[in-house]
Amino acid sequence: MKMATTAAQIGLDRETRTGAVTVPIYQTATFRHPGLGRSTGYDYSRSGNPTRQALEEGIALMEGGCRGFAYASGMAAITSLMFLFSQGDHLIVTEDLYGGSYRLFEKIFQQFGLSFSYVDTSDTEAVRRAIRPNTRALFVESLTNPLLKVADIKTLASLCRDNGFLCVVDNTFLTPYLLRPLDLGADITVYSGSKYLAGHNDTVCGLVAVKDPKLAELVYFHQNGAGAVLGPQDSWLTIRGMKTLTIRMDRQQENAQAIAQWLQQHPHVGRVYYPGLPDHPGHQLIKEQCRGFGAMIAFEVTQSHLVDRLLMRTQLISFAESLGGVESLITFPQVQTHADIEPETLQRLGINHLLLRLSVGIEDKDDLIADLEQAFAEGELP
Repeated sequence: MKMATTAAQIGLDRETRTGAVTVPIYQTATFRHPGLGRSTGYDYSRSGNPTRQALEEGIALMEGGCRGFAYASGMAAITSLMFLFSQGDHLIVTEDLYGGSYRLFEKIFQQFGLSFSYVDTSDTEAVRRAIRPNTRALFVESLTNPLLKVADIKTLASLCRDNGFLCVVDNTFLTPYLLRPLDLGADITVYSGSKYLAGHNDTVCGLVAVKDPKLAELVYFHQNGAGAVLGPQDSWLTIRGMKTLTIRMDRQQENAQAIAQWLQQHPHVGRVYYPGLPDHPGHQLIKEQCRGFGAMIAFEVTQSHLVDRLLMRTQLISFAESLGGVESLITFPQVQTHADIEPETLQRLGINHLLLRLSVGIEDKDDLIADLEQAFAEGELP
């Protein structure tokens, strides 16, 4: 089936007793056993819940994986995946990744004996040079946060396979609608499902899809053992959001393309990062491996006072963290999403005091451009 059909059908035909079209919210902690030594397949909601299972089966289908997993947050999902590794193991990681992932790796898992090398994963040779004898995984953002560098997932997955370690792809910015990393050879995909998948800024969740059944069993062991699972209410909300993923993404991409082109011509914008622009370094690669360019834009203004102006004076675009919802949001990565990364590293990467990140929603693109225009224009420029 096409992705739009797969997404719309998540959870259907699960309720055989009543025929409910929408999967019910099984708000229960435990399940009654039909007899001694017998089970309905559900015993305790940490180990399995019908609403969560519908979501997990849905993400597995959308990804082309053998099994899916739902967690209390995107960070909980990544945390659970780190349990696959042992003291002394080494991971190669995208250097300009989400600041929360960096904090998790450096401030939490490093103290348990894991080590991390941060490289430009849009440069396959840089990844190759970072490989050590104890390397056990590559953790790569398919489209990086916030600089929107494009990774060659197919080549990187092949490199991982040839060297005997896992390829884990954080595909949050592109979603399975635009890119299916498992089809390109990756072993695991991980999402902050709070973003495009749920899509409405009303729930927090994490999702994982795994390609190999044996690996999936190990991931389930850690999901059940650590217990950071998604509750049934949030599972239901995420399913509801995922049903309209393709429609929302089509509109958001259309809007992002128009806004990126408008920003590129603006006299107070110095640089625009958007892979849909032909001069973006990853433009051709993303055309080859993906169905689209996504709806995230990063851009640098020419003067620092314009940062405050855009954050505080936009009226439709909210100054708020997160991304991927139907509402457009703007953030200042240096002091918000990436505050846990050392200042010198931020400066080297280009996450500076002039950089803003824009998550483009489903509003009318002309209204969004008008909102940015009035924010730029208000008051006398020095």
